[in-house]
Amino acid sequence: MTDAQTVTVAADPAAAREVADGLRRPQPELPPKFFYDERGSRLFEDITRLPEYYLTRTERSLLQRWMAAWVRPLAPRAMVELGAGSAEKTTLVLDAIAAASESAVYVPVDVSGDFLDETAARIGAAYPSIDVVPVVADFTEAFDLPDGVQGPVLHAFLGSTIGNFAPDDAVQLLTRVRARMAPGDRFLMGVDQRKNPERIEAAYNDAAGVTAEFNLNMLRVVNTLAGTDFVVDGWEHRAFYNGVDHRIEMHLVSRAEQTVRVPGAGAFTFAAGQTIRTEISAKHDRGSVEAMFAAAGLRTEHWVTDADGLYALVLASPAD
Repeated sequence: MTDAQTVTVAADPAAAREVADGLRRPQPELPPKFFYDERGSRLFEDITRLPEYYLTRTERSLLQRWMAAWVRPLAPRAMVELGAGSAEKTTLVLDAIAAASESAVYVPVDVSGDFLDETAARIGAAYPSIDVVPVVADFTEAFDLPDGVQGPVLHAFLGSTIGNFAPDDAVQLLTRVRARMAPGDRFLMGVDQRKNPERIEAAYNDAAGVTAEFNLNMLRVVNTLAGTDFVVDGWEHRAFYNGVDHRIEMHLVSRAEQTVRVPGAGAFTFAAGQTIRTEISAKHDRGSVEAMFAAAGLRTEHWVTDADGLYALVLASPAD
């Protein structure tokens, strides 16, 4: 076991331009990656423990049930996890890897460097046979893996994060994952399934207001990274289910007419009640997932759900 080290990918120098491009759209929006400074990452971890937020505990129960059986025949020498966060439920996968392989490398990928370093230190201390090499990167863009990553590799995308991508963008992301995969590699993904919209909406409008604070914190992150002058108290949280597109949408709603300045791009005026969309969270079924997989060059090997059909865990392999 070596000391954890960080491979740093340079932050995007065009954050202000990215913000301005989003605000110019007919439906103004900001990329979800701006949720995740250190505070945002911690707020999200708080969300996963809320009684309304069924996703994390349901995924965890599926990982407990299936990981040993799925990982044992693969005997991976590496795991690459996109959007690792705290990697709390990832320990269930790492337990299976440690039991199946004498040594392995774990590569958590996330945009929040400080938070990721804490995760790497904790995971490294808990698993002496696993080298932890975090990569600070926006996984929606191309990034380099550290040296020493050998196959078989288990690529993981947990937390139903695939839902944050519109269909074409999801296929592009899955295609990039497929391009990294050798024939013996596998891809593990969590999927929030379509269900009663009331159950879904409750998970994004918790009674404690943690999701609202998480949403508003994005404005603080954008102010820091892009130099904007959003007044956080001038906005409020809204989340609702869009039944046509089978997705939750999170928005920030302007409380009154106001102007926001973006360096290098000028001023943007928002009317009272106008919104900025901050996230989509698409809900899938097996048919929609397998259509994305087919377009990306993947095929399903295993598909399992909880007893109530709330959530699915899927293991895929390269299609050719």
